[in-house]
Amino acid sequence: MLQVAVCDDEQFYREKINLLLKQYFQKQKLECSIALYLSGEEFLAQHENSVKYDIVFLDISMKELDGIQTALQIRTFHSDTYLVFVTAFIDYALEGYKVNAVRYIMKDTLDTAIPECLDAILQKMQLSQVTFSFLNGETTLYTDNILYVESQKHKSFFYYMQTVTMHSAANECGVTAYQIYEKLDLIEQRLSAYGFLRIHKSYLVNMKHIRRLSNYTAFLDTGEELPIPRIKYQAVKEQFVTYKGTV
Repeated sequence: MLQVAVCDDEQFYREKINLLLKQYFQKQKLECSIALYLSGEEFLAQHENSVKYDIVFLDISMKELDGIQTALQIRTFHSDTYLVFVTAFIDYALEGYKVNAVRYIMKDTLDTAIPECLDAILQKMQLSQVTFSFLNGETTLYTDNILYVESQKHKSFFYYMQTVTMHSAANECGVTAYQIYEKLDLIEQRLSAYGFLRIHKSYLVNMKHIRRLSNYTAFLDTGEELPIPRIKYQAVKEQFVTYKGTV
């Protein structure tokens, strides 16, 4: 499921973008969770938001913390989020380059600009799926949502991010563990093409969710910390740096 956020202090545009997004994803038959935020401060108040969303639509000219400042804070976490700036003023166009924004669209062109923007983003994302025969049956997973795979004795556990619907405006991300009787070596062969890195004999990690490597530890964007053996640390670090340079 795609995680999308809309951050705009004007209710009319917030709701319009939300409606256009729902129409687009329904047409594409893609599952999507959309969260709405009234300001940059509200968005950043939840620490995990900096890395949680696949796509964030940001109004540039919000009061207090504007869209550019919000985007800069998102990027301090090296997030792979696709940022889309939405505004009524053309003056800010060049600001988007500072935070690697994927699009800059005008509010008077939303009906045509949003579908075109999403087409381009989905093409870049190339949403990949893999199917495994878990203990509870055959299940297809989005590779981007797999945090890591852990080997425990004769089983391997896939830790997978899923959306839990809440009563508040935003949804929470929950983690589900899928169990499988398969060696981590074989799972690594299947997932290596999707940006997964073996950091330990017991851990295969999705590099998209590694925030940083330090002190023989992989720090994930979920707050988890996984150990890296000293003997593997330099090789793991080199592979991670290469990956970050290509995404």
